[in-house]
Amino acid sequence: MTGTRPREAPATTLFLSREHDFHAMMMRVPTLVVLAFAFAGPGLAGGRLNIVATTTDLASLAQAVGGERVTVTSLAPPNLDPEEYQPKPQDMSRLKDAQVVVRVGLDFDAWFDRLLTQAALAQGIARAIRRGQSSHVDASFAIAVLDVRGASAGVSDGHAHGSGNPHYWLDPKNAEIITGNILETLAHVDPQNAAFYEGNRREFLARLDAKLREWEEKMRPVQSRPMIAYHNSWAYLARRFRLNFLDVIEPKPGVAPSPARLGALLRTMRENRVHVIVREPHEPERDVLFLAAKTGAAVAVLAGSVGALPGAVDYLSLFDADVAALSAIKSPP
Repeated sequence: MTGTRPREAPATTLFLSREHDFHAMMMRVPTLVVLAFAFAGPGLAGGRLNIVATTTDLASLAQAVGGERVTVTSLAPPNLDPEEYQPKPQDMSRLKDAQVVVRVGLDFDAWFDRLLTQAALAQGIARAIRRGQSSHVDASFAIAVLDVRGASAGVSDGHAHGSGNPHYWLDPKNAEIITGNILETLAHVDPQNAAFYEGNRREFLARLDAKLREWEEKMRPVQSRPMIAYHNSWAYLARRFRLNFLDVIEPKPGVAPSPARLGALLRTMRENRVHVIVREPHEPERDVLFLAAKTGAAVAVLAGSVGALPGAVDYLSLFDADVAALSAIKSPP
């Protein structure tokens, strides 16, 4: 099943260790909040905290934690491939007043490092937000990463998932870790409002837990149905809801399939009675429609990011839209 193969032992040990560190840290969050009040410097009560996120998904989660005390801006639009995003001149101005930045990490938004360097040169090193600083959130910290194979991208290799599959936000349960990373930073940068941020996160996770039960029930009839996808975006969604993705159309991330590749996929689909092909709105239709016409498969258009479909207006409705799209496909006779 594509995207769910077990990781090598050293990687497993590493990421379990990171997960342990994260949960140990989150057990101390109430203490961190108390300490934040005790040692608070000048607060931000007079204005909102400015947060810049590399993607709409992280922007939505940052907004959920920050509430009305933050202003959140995202850089990569949802109708493009965020892994291949080319920063625009206006992105520099968006970073100008940023007090916190939130990124996907795992080489997904490597372009953000160049943007931060340019911002540092333009604004002065003293005001720059760099890796390792408390105001720089790598949301992948403590995520149990799938598909860790040590691959690297070369000429004509597309954007290989060299540090593991980076689409971890598509397991809704990972929002617990992502929002925990965001909370820790907001409590440090804006300690006077730390308790407010913590309360927002708890309320959001309560709503997420209720939604998870609803999504799991709706996805139950889809679990055993063999599917293929255009891009290997869905490993985390598949793990959470026990979906059966057999293969992907791209031979490597960002590389279009050859005729031989399409022929092999046709054989796979016919031999395994694959009747569902999953694609994102920004992905090319041609090869998907070719395979669908040859096999009679239905095409499910899923949102890989907040805003990619009209109904996916925030993090929770992203999964509402995707679950509805998959569960609406009827089983073949």
